[in-house]
Amino acid sequence: MKIAFVFRSAPHGSSASREGLDALLAATAFCNEEDIAVFFIDDGVFNLLAQQQPELILQKDFISGLKLLDLYAIEQRYVCYDSLTQLGLTEQQQVISCEKISRTLLVEKLRQAEKILTF
Repeated sequence: MKIAFVFRSAPHGSSASREGLDALLAATAFCNEEDIAVFFIDDGVFNLLAQQQPELILQKDFISGLKLLDLYAIEQRYVCYDSLTQLGLTEQQQVISCEKISRTLLVEKLRQAEKILTF
């Protein structure tokens, strides 16, 4: 993997996650899908929750845009199992499927990346 996109921020408290998704989708124009990996850790796992209603807080719904990862064949998608457990979330609540991995394995995978972009 050449580029790792790490989502650590909740989706609607700032524009970081939305900008991260934009950067991720833009990177698909320049990289092969096997060169890109996506990681969700800490509050970033909230980006995966289905049925969010951001319009209630006057925010734009960009979470459905994560489904484009399937269209762009981004298969290296990981979610921190420790973060899910700590926040009381399950994979059934996720808008896209991700491989659940421990924080230790997640850090090890990040070490293999040439570039890490954190949002």
